[in-house]
Amino acid sequence: MATPFFGKRDNETLTNLRPAASSTYGTAGASGTLPSATQSASAQNAARAASETAAPASSAKEGGSKLTVGPNIKLKGVEITDCDTLLVEGLVEATMDSRVMQIAEQGAFKGSAEIDVAEIRGEFHGNLTVRQKLVIYSTGKVTGTIRYGKLVVEEGGQLSGEILFGTAGAAKSPSLGKPGLQAV
Repeated sequence: MATPFFGKRDNETLTNLRPAASSTYGTAGASGTLPSATQSASAQNAARAASETAAPASSAKEGGSKLTVGPNIKLKGVEITDCDTLLVEGLVEATMDSRVMQIAEQGAFKGSAEIDVAEIRGEFHGNLTVRQKLVIYSTGKVTGTIRYGKLVVEEGGQLSGEILFGTAGAAKSPSLGKPGLQAV
């Protein structure tokens, strides 16, 4: 059933081109201008298709790969790799290494994560290593072993467990395991 619809639309496009060409250039020039009008329409479509395929490629490089675990979705027992951004709106029980993790208010993550930037509005339970910046919003709750480069906790946000500043060599140096001590 879809074929007649698309065929009808194509016919309408061609008939729309003919009256415009014949009314502008007269009936004698209509047959000479129709192919060029069709060619220019084809050229425009080709240019549009080329720009549309180039746009997603460039946005993929800028935005990178993104995994969204939607509301009421449970993702358990996985290892997430090569993911630039993880958006958690449901429940994720996993191990991951990523650039950005965002946990929505209704979202929860249980497991182990090593990431550059974390924005927590929901809950995180487990081992969290944030190489750059950890942001816990007023609705966020983070528990477990937490290592961070920079920390922002909005009023109302909760942070509990073993809290460690610095991520470089944190697993190797036992002196970094205690808050306030740094290896020299």
